[in-house]
Formats: sequence, C-alpha cells, structure tokens
Amino acid sequence: MSVVFGGIMPHPPIALPEVGGAEADKVMDSRQAMLDLGQRIKQSGAEILVLISPHAPVFGDGIAINISPQTRGNMGQFGAAQVSFTCRYDPKLGTEIGWQAEELGIPVIDLDEQIARQTGINLQLDHGMMVPLYFLRQAGVELPLVPCSMGIFSPEKLYSFGVAVQRAAEALGSKVAVVASGDLSHRLTPDAPAGFDPRGKEFDQKIVALIKSLDVTGLINLDEDLCERAGECGLRPIIMMLGALDGLAVKSEVLAYEGPFGVGYMVAALEPTGRDQTRRLLASLQQERKQKLAQLRAKESYLVRVARQSLTSYLEGHWKDPASYDVPEEFARGAGAFVSLKKNGHLRGCIGTTAPTRANVVQEVAYNAVSAGTEDPRFYPVRLDELDELTISVDVLMPPEPIDGVDQLDVKKYGVIVRRGARSGLLLPDLEGIDTPEQQVAVAKQKAGIGPDEPVQLERFEVVRYH
Repeated sequence: MSVVFGGIMPHPPIALPEVGGAEADKVMDSRQAMLDLGQRIKQSGAEILVLISPHAPVFGDGIAINISPQTRGNMGQFGAAQVSFTCRYDPKLGTEIGWQAEELGIPVIDLDEQIARQTGINLQLDHGMMVPLYFLRQAGVELPLVPCSMGIFSPEKLYSFGVAVQRAAEALGSKVAVVASGDLSHRLTPDAPAGFDPRGKEFDQKIVALIKSLDVTGLINLDEDLCERAGECGLRPIIMMLGALDGLAVKSEVLAYEGPFGVGYMVAALEPTGRDQTRRLLASLQQERKQKLAQLRAKESYLVRVARQSLTSYLEGHWKDPASYDVPEEFARGAGAFVSLKKNGHLRGCIGTTAPTRANVVQEVAYNAVSAGTEDPRFYPVRLDELDELTISVDVLMPPEPIDGVDQLDVKKYGVIVRRGARSGLLLPDLEGIDTPEQQVAVAKQKAGIGPDEPVQLERFEVVRYH
C-alpha cells in the first residue's frame, strides 16, 4: 500500500457557518468542493490522514510533526469555540515519516509537551487544520492523523518530505491520504487582508493551471517575485503534498476556485491511478537545484563572495583572517555595511554597522557576515549544512545626512536612521513590505525601542547593494 489520495484544501474560517454566518454562503463553491473531496477520500480507502498546515508551528531548521497522542483544537479564536475536534495521532506512521525524511536529509522535529514548554508554542490544532477537518468530518472522514507543519526549505527539499511520506506508507503497508491546507493569493482586491497587488490574480491563475496539468516542475520553478507579491500561504504545503505522489500516475482535478474576500481558495483532488516511472522527479529536481546554485554562485559579486567565504570558514572552524582578503581600490575606504542572509526567500540573519569600524569595506563585510550568521538575536545561528541554501546581499552605506521630516524620504532610494537620546534604529532602503516613509520610520523606531509617538531626529542615507 502507499499514498492513495492527495488533496488541496483552503482554510478560511469564514467558510464555517458557525463563524461566518450568512457570509459563509459566499464561498459555497469551496464548501461543496471540500465535501466532495472528503467523499473521495472515503472512497479511496485511506486509513490515515497526513495534514500539512502553513499555520502550525514553523521552524527554520526542520519540519515539525505534532506527536501528541491526541491533538485537539477549536475555533474559539474566531468566536465559535463549540466547533472543536479531538484527533488520534498515528505514531507508527509519524515515526516512520521521520526516519524516511532523515534518510533524505530533511530534519524532522517531534513536537511534544516538553518542546512546547521550552519554546512557548501551542500544540492545539490551528485553523489551517481545523477548517479542512471540519469539512472532512462532515463528509464522514475521521481518520488517525499525522499533523505536519510546512517547512522553510527549498522546493526540492519540500518535495523530498512528501517522498518520505510515500516511502513511510509503503514501508508500513498503509493506505494514506495527504492533504495540503493552504490559501492562494491574499492580495486579489483592494480590500484584501494583505492589501492589493495586481500579480495576485496572475499567481492564482498559474497555480490553478499548473495543478490541472500536474506540472510539478512548473510549480517548483515559479518566479520568486511573483510568489512574494501574491502573499500566498499554500505553495509550500502543496509542493510537500505533491512529493507524496512522486512516481505515480495521477488524475488531477480542480474542484473549485474562487476569491470573494480578496483571498484565493482552491480545492483540488489528486487521485493516483497506478505507477508512472516518468513521474519520478526527485533526482532531476535535486540536480536542477545544484545547477541553479552553481549559476548563482558564479554571478556573486566580490563582496558577497567575501561574506560567504568568511561565514563558511568560520563555521568550518578555520576562520579566514579578514585582513588577508584582497582589497580592490573601490573598497579600500572605510564604510558601514550590512550583510543580509536569506533562506528560500525568508530572512535568516541581518547585521551591520552604520559607520566604519574596520580598516576597509572588505574587512567590514567579513566581520559582519559572521555576525549576521551567528549573532542575530532573532534567529538561531546558521548551521554549516544551511550554507548552500543561503542567498547573500551586502549593502554598503553612504554617509548619512540629517533631514527635517518624512517627506524627504523615499523608501526605494533612502534608508533611515532614527535617534532619540542614546537610542537609535536603522532601516535599509527597498525592503519587502515597507511601502511608505511612515512605515519605514515606524519600524526603525520599533527596532530602537522608541515609542511610536516619541519625537526623533531623522537621517537618511543611500546604499550600494551587491548581490
């Protein structure tokens, strides 16, 4: 036995009449489609449900599985505490998934009460689980559950986790249904919860078309800027679910798509019909990833190469002396510099200096790269095995100049420094999610521990950004 069903379900709480009341009827197509999907899971003979949610506790260094013997949840957060479920965990499948994932190089974190206390996370089922379970139970599906979080990994690693689910099902001889919980763009209309972006609709159209044609490679290679601008939360769970169908012939059908509240909701059923060796994609996806990384490394600027080499040598235990790097003439001066690390589009560390603290820009970058990777208090230190997944950028700061007010700021061109007494905060220019000078100043104040209504001195600066 193996994976006998794959599904995609949205998770709008408003779709529950107990939450949305009459508004729930505006997503009637989705509600009916989710009931249909539940009936199909029943007909598949599935014995266990693996449910992947983007709103379960997410870790930067692993995919989490809630291993509580019984998991509970309710919709009290949305005013409907009477909607509550208790699900029985399937320990055999959960443990086997962990083993198979580790074999594929995907760390799995077993979430239990001890880890919950240590990290302050909540083991209750989140709404990304509760909404799909509501409709599955209405359709008569009450299966043992393996609740999984999405991972913040590269797409082929997310796909690998799905492959691990399939291998675990085969090892145990279990019939498993895998459902990805996720909404599409949250930016379809001007009144959408995450604001409006015209590319939101483009993203949703592409996802629907790619699922209909079961184009896994197309999904994995979606333009990163398009995905970021869409403001979605479903792509990673979908890719994880698709990995569970690796090497299988699949009938893929989109049962519904709509977006009445500015958020895209898609329901899709992916039903295996047999084996198909041409759809064994993991090895080719891994090879494509290696080639893409090699191409990116070849294009890295000198300062980015310095940052990468400095951090790599430090993590390997033989840190290269920052004074030993060649110093091109353009970087011989002193200047403040910030090093930013991103992992699969998500910030992984960013630390810098607002004024020169070293002999030249090259040394500034070498020191700050190590700080960004190991001392940013917002993140755990970067591990050596993460380095290949990191993209690095370096911002070299020009001297700041005082300004009289926010009307002299341009978030794309200028960074900002706010000062009040001994407190100061800095925000770089051209950052995702910072669209107005007022936002820019507010975030800089927050970083400095300055109250939103406290007056500050403002300075602006330009940067030269290196990739």
